[in-house]
Amino acid sequence: MTAALDVTEVLSGLPDWRRADDPRPAIARSLKFADFNAAFGFMTRVALLADKADHHPEWSNVYNRVEVLLTTHDAGGVTERDVAMARFIDEITKGQIA
Repeated sequence: MTAALDVTEVLSGLPDWRRADDPRPAIARSLKFADFNAAFGFMTRVALLADKADHHPEWSNVYNRVEVLLTTHDAGGVTERDVAMARFIDEITKGQIA
């Protein structure tokens, strides 16, 4: 099993992320895209990686907005798997956020 990391330390390396408003240790990010198609395209790209990595975000989508929450249930907190997913999200959203 992967060990949980300190959320404060994790967030120091992920400036666009915040501590999730959730009872579980988790990180979150709110994204606003130009339109629904851009938001859905983003979710599709993340879904492909998530399935390959067998590590899925908790998220919601309303029109051009996507709320993402990352935590590793088995570890009871944020792990390197979440950090890797957050970095992937940061990379693919450069220049796309409205």
